[in-house]
Amino acid sequence: FTTFCLSIALLACGTPTISPASVSEFQTLENPVTFPDYKNATYLIEGSFITLTDGVFEMEAVPGSATKITTRYFGNEAIGDLNNDGKNDIAFLLTQTTGGSGTFFYLVAALQTTSGVEGTNAIFLGDRIAPQNTSITNGMIIVNYADRNPGETFTTQPSLGISKYFKIEKNILTEIQNP
Repeated sequence: FTTFCLSIALLACGTPTISPASVSEFQTLENPVTFPDYKNATYLIEGSFITLTDGVFEMEAVPGSATKITTRYFGNEAIGDLNNDGKNDIAFLLTQTTGGSGTFFYLVAALQTTSGVEGTNAIFLGDRIAPQNTSITNGMIIVNYADRNPGETFTTQPSLGISKYFKIEKNILTEIQNP
């Protein structure tokens, strides 16, 4: 009954709206209200361009095959200016499965442009890793994850802490060996 009365009151008075000034008060790096749709952009993975649709891309492993290669948005987003143009960009992880037991993790970035976003190339991080967090500091992407020690099988839980560093150079995502 209370919900019904509240609904009637909202209909009679109108629903609350957020003014443009209110939206900017809530817009932060953690909550980018107007960030372009990077889950529907094109990225370069292992020499092939893939275009995500709602965060997913799927294709036949070979023509006529029932086996699919699926690329999927994983998350671990980090937001910050990666190409020094004053606009927030976003870095995040994708996974790719090819029909076997592997789940391959990649880092990509979406650079904000005047017409939307431009996806970068992907950099392979590992197979069946355990992502921890991704951050952007002074234009550099830092990805932390757990992997297996050399010689350990994939049945072993990842326990070796890894930190890798990346930057954008001429709109190309590159790994930094000695940050």
